[in-house]
Parts: sequence; C-alpha cells; structure tokens
Amino acid sequence: MQAVIAAMAAQAVLTAFPSRPFLFYPQLSPTFTPISVAVAVETKKAVAIIKGGSQVEGLISLSQPTNGPTTVNVLVTGLKPGPHGFHVHEFGDTTNGCISTGSHFNPNKLKHGAPEDKIRHSGDLGNIVANADGIAETAIVDNQIPLSGPNAIIGRAFVVHELEDDLGKGGVELSLTTGNAGGRLACDL
Repeated sequence: MQAVIAAMAAQAVLTAFPSRPFLFYPQLSPTFTPISVAVAVETKKAVAIIKGGSQVEGLISLSQPTNGPTTVNVLVTGLKPGPHGFHVHEFGDTTNGCISTGSHFNPNKLKHGAPEDKIRHSGDLGNIVANADGIAETAIVDNQIPLSGPNAIIGRAFVVHELEDDLGKGGVELSLTTGNAGGRLACDL
C-alpha cells in the first residue's frame, strides 16, 4: 500500500511540474527545502526451464512491474530452423510429458488468435523463430499473462510446438483451437 501511495504522490508531482521531473520547488514559501522524489516499483519475476523428449531445451525468464505487462525472455535451442508455436498451457503438470499440460490457457473461453488480436486465448503467444543453428531467442511483452492474480500463469506450462502457429487464420479445423501448431516439442520441467 505504501508503494501505491508513493507512486501516486510521485505521479502528482511529475504531472504538476514536468519541467522539473525530480525536484519539487514550490514558490509559496522562501524557507522550503527542495526534496527528491523516488518511487519503488515492485517487479515480480519467474523462471521456467523447458525440456522435451528431443534435443529441445531452453530457459524462459519473466518479469512484470506492478500493473504492467509481462515480459517473457525466451531462449530455446535444438529446434529445426523456422517458426514454432509458443503458448502458455493450462496446467503445469508434466507427469505424462507435455501432453499433460492440457490446452492453451484460455480463462475467457475465446477462440485461438494472434498475440495482438482482441479475441484470443490468454496463452496465445504466437511463434518463436529458430535461426539456422536451431536457436530461438526473443522477448515477448504481453498484457494477458500476469504473474499474480486470478489469471496468473504461475503454475501453468510454456510449450514449444513442432510447427508454425497459424494464429487462428489457417482456415483448417485446428486453427481456432491450437493454431494448427502440431506436436509438443518441449515444456516446463
């Protein structure tokens, strides 16, 4: 609560005095001493290690400032060159391999889509693209995968798929449910 109050105070000062973003000099009192304003922003962080039955493995790090979008930094190796569907699935269960992770995380019961689409599963993160060496490295910023709250992705699974996600626009039966992204190559351990 103190961080929220401090942030609100800082926002008020910064808005009122944009030409002096860090110092507050009221002209009302000649005895007033300038003060510095600092705001602490709580950032939530998480890490996921993914592994599959093949050579595919990787590291996913996540961070989310208070009330901000989640940044997902992805590094996956051992992939065939090209795009691979990348999703958050509903369960963090890997007792029977990646198939145990269930469907795409979809708390709002919408159709599959692209990350920028209004209608999409929350877990639809599009594609990661592997280079000629089989390495995919990217950063994804998304507002639908918070690290806390009722729709948090903590305890769920990231899954890398065999094929490119058609983002719900492929015109085949699986487009609107899975993006027709094929089998599951790797998921959280």
